[in-house]
Amino acid sequence: MAHTLTAKEQALAKIFSDDYVFTIPGYQRPYSWGKDQAEELLDDLLSALSAAPEHLSDAAPYFLGSIVLIKTESKSDAIVVDGQQRLTTLTLLLSAIRAAISDASIQADITSCIYERGSLVKGTQARYRLVLRDRDRDFFRQYVQHEDGLSTLIKLNTPLPDAQARLRTNAQIFLDSLAKLTELELGRLVQFIITRCYLVTVATPDLDSAYRIFGVLNSRGLDLNATDILKAEIIGGIAAKQRDAYTKKWEDAEDDLGREDFGDLFSHIRMVYRKAKPQGTLLKEFKAHVNPVSQPADFIDNILIPMAKAFGELQAGAYASQKYAEQVNEHLHWLNRLEFKDWVPPALAFFVQYRDQPELVLSFFRDLERLGYSMLIRKIGVNGRIERFSSLTGIIEAGKDLWGETSLLQLSPVEQHETFKALNGPLYDTHSSRALAILLLRLDRLMSDASAIYQHDVVSVEHVMPQQPASDSEWQTWISEPTTRQQWLHRLGNLALLSRKKNSAASNRDFCWKKTAYFTKGGVSSFALTTQVLQHQKWTSEVMEKRQFDMLQTLESHWRLHDRKSKEDSADEGALFELESAKHGLSARAQQCGQTFVVQADSLAKLDWRGEPHSYQQLRENLCSRGMLVPSDGGMHLLFTCDVAFTSPSAASATVLGRTDNGRNTWRLKGTSITYAEWQDNLTTGAAAVTDDID
Repeated sequence: MAHTLTAKEQALAKIFSDDYVFTIPGYQRPYSWGKDQAEELLDDLLSALSAAPEHLSDAAPYFLGSIVLIKTESKSDAIVVDGQQRLTTLTLLLSAIRAAISDASIQADITSCIYERGSLVKGTQARYRLVLRDRDRDFFRQYVQHEDGLSTLIKLNTPLPDAQARLRTNAQIFLDSLAKLTELELGRLVQFIITRCYLVTVATPDLDSAYRIFGVLNSRGLDLNATDILKAEIIGGIAAKQRDAYTKKWEDAEDDLGREDFGDLFSHIRMVYRKAKPQGTLLKEFKAHVNPVSQPADFIDNILIPMAKAFGELQAGAYASQKYAEQVNEHLHWLNRLEFKDWVPPALAFFVQYRDQPELVLSFFRDLERLGYSMLIRKIGVNGRIERFSSLTGIIEAGKDLWGETSLLQLSPVEQHETFKALNGPLYDTHSSRALAILLLRLDRLMSDASAIYQHDVVSVEHVMPQQPASDSEWQTWISEPTTRQQWLHRLGNLALLSRKKNSAASNRDFCWKKTAYFTKGGVSSFALTTQVLQHQKWTSEVMEKRQFDMLQTLESHWRLHDRKSKEDSADEGALFELESAKHGLSARAQQCGQTFVVQADSLAKLDWRGEPHSYQQLRENLCSRGMLVPSDGGMHLLFTCDVAFTSPSAASATVLGRTDNGRNTWRLKGTSITYAEWQDNLTTGAAAVTDDID
């Protein structure tokens, strides 16, 4: 029958015999079992062996899970759809036992389970029980399947691709554990594995039915992740004669980035296309929004490969160009230090498009660093970050101006004000220790000669003036007023960086002791911020005030916070709003002016009123009769001939849209995705804002 499915419980003696020649197809993921899985497998086997009777033939079968194969009954060739992790690790374990045991006859028996030697007399070549993917096949044969290969493998010091590095690590784990067993115990272990350990082999002659069942049967192996499933579907959609070439392109990109980062790349690509907070699984949303299966070769050539290359450069801070490369990589270094990665999708979208224009690249990443750190400082939550960066991705793809004052890449005067205000506040009290450490490291770099970047295993932020100084200490002498101490305690001017963990007892010691024994190692600190502290003999409010001023001035200059304005000041000047509808070709501009909402001349409105009868309809007709709204040149819209003041944003949006509307949600702050309602809610009490009167 064409679609016969078989399921059998088979001992490993049968699995590793002439009945099967297992092949891992190119579309499968690389070997992925790590230390935990390898240790768990061996520990489980040793535990089962310890409970087995003296005669192993009487021991209960020990099941290792299942494997899913594409195989016909009449042939030994078997394509592994699911189970390569188990088969590869079991082969590695058998090889390790062969290396650990000294009995030559047992070694030969184990070898026969791993591969059948070729015969010069018979003219046959070696026949391997398990054949890995092309890129790992020769490595596996040389260092795992062949005799004496394992001893060479664990001595390799050269960097290896992820899959091969895991094989080396797991080989070392097995050899270390097996070295604790006696010769007799090793013999019993391999006999137990071969004769009493079983796999359920599920075989079907076609790929579709094999993939339908692999997930529910995958009990011990690591599930194929989203990128593995996408790979199978995308590569499977490419013409057979091109499939190997595109498999190599895919796997080269995966090896260059590493498996974990390669998976992260797919999440970022999803966000480039999704431009919103994820609502479903990566697999589901990638198929829906990226749709790589529709044009698989085009996806690999024009999306995956360029973005993989870009992602690698961005992550490593390895931009290469004859101009500005050092400056760009400096910004990338500090972007990568941020505790969130929401900035990556717009960075990918920009970098792929403009990589060969170094002036633009420098300007973009300079401003992206500014935006990212402002969000960190202002404690913008994940939803706010996703919305801002997703909208930024959209304007990058649309080719809009990124450097105008209303661009989403830029900080508005209010955002500059909030950033500066937070920097001037009690940061130690308001921000997490991780965020504060990143911020002070950035400041330290700016205040140093920038000749080196130090990578410390531990970085902590410490107060110079302690939080609880002793009543008879010099700290109390220098600043006796509690309110003054509290004013400066948690601010930048009183903070220093340490390359060690904080010590609460040391923190309260006198200034001289802290400088020599706590803030330094050997009398020296690698941090510019801390070196500044060492230069002072006393720690007074004047010293902290001067230091605070200098630190703020440095950050103000670097992140260009000079045009900052409070919300109240911005409201007094009149905030600008816009209402756009690409579907209807509408574009309207308005300004908050005191207690009125003014739609500006040359704004467009829909030609007819389409909604239910309303007083706004009468207002609209009145404007038409007075010549303030007239048909546009093309006759498709109405045109505002002059500025028109409305009593509310809803009255204005209803006039534009030709129906009743909640203008507080429709009008958006110019150049942003911030609605009028959000803008109004953010105004402090007493700031000017129009009260909406929509029914």
